[in-house]
Amino acid sequence: MDDTSRSARVAASLAGTRFADVRWEAETGSTNADVMELARAGEPEGIVVVADHQTAGRGRRGRTWEAPSGASLMASVLLRPRSGEAGATTMAVAVAAAEAVEELTGRSPRLKWPNDLVWPGDGSGTDRKLAGILAEVDWPTGSHVAGGWSPPGPADRLVVVVGIGINVAWGPMPADLAPIAVALDHIVAPDAPPAREDLLVAFLRALDRTYRHLTSGPGGRDLVMARWRDRSATLGRRVRVDLGADDVEGTAVDVTAEGHLVVETIEGERRVLAVGDVVHLRAT
Repeated sequence: MDDTSRSARVAASLAGTRFADVRWEAETGSTNADVMELARAGEPEGIVVVADHQTAGRGRRGRTWEAPSGASLMASVLLRPRSGEAGATTMAVAVAAAEAVEELTGRSPRLKWPNDLVWPGDGSGTDRKLAGILAEVDWPTGSHVAGGWSPPGPADRLVVVVGIGINVAWGPMPADLAPIAVALDHIVAPDAPPAREDLLVAFLRALDRTYRHLTSGPGGRDLVMARWRDRSATLGRRVRVDLGADDVEGTAVDVTAEGHLVVETIEGERRVLAVGDVVHLRAT
């Protein structure tokens, strides 16, 4: 099936949702970069760019990530939430992705703060990464570099591009990744992972629901955060959070309405962390 036919088939399955504009490419540099360019050109919320292969895929803190062609579902979506909702968009995307995987496989991945879907290790206690999410935010509409930057008001709309990569059909995982990564064909029967097109449709339908809740007001946002908590692999765990300049170690006890992690440190202090890389520690 060529890219145009795949885009049309997926779009038809998404009719009535905000994500029916799907653009499937054989190869691109970065789907996030492609969608950000579309956003800056004034394209509306809901555009989805999918690629079989990315040559310049990115992770958090500028890390690079490259998957074999056709092995993963790699997609980015354009959202335009109010600024007060923007911080929780990653959580909404993570919940939607986990629900889609569960719908198609019957298996329930867990969510690692801030941006991973994980699967428990084989008796080792180490969670292995099934999917990663990268959200990038553009300046508020109407902002100009010459005028400097000022914090957006709570009702101001932001451009948020959220990319996701779900490992689907990798076959044997490379030796350097096997201890830390997993694909759906390792979790279900090797010959029975879902088709990427079906996974994309299930994900975008679920995201249509979770994003609608997120943007419907405080009650809807609370519902999304409750669903994230229910699937969390981080809450209740001993963690070390790498903040770059230093580390915070303690127990992850909650997430805020904005999606920030609350850690009770070993000194008994509660820290609210907006960003950071989390390591799950074994219980002592």
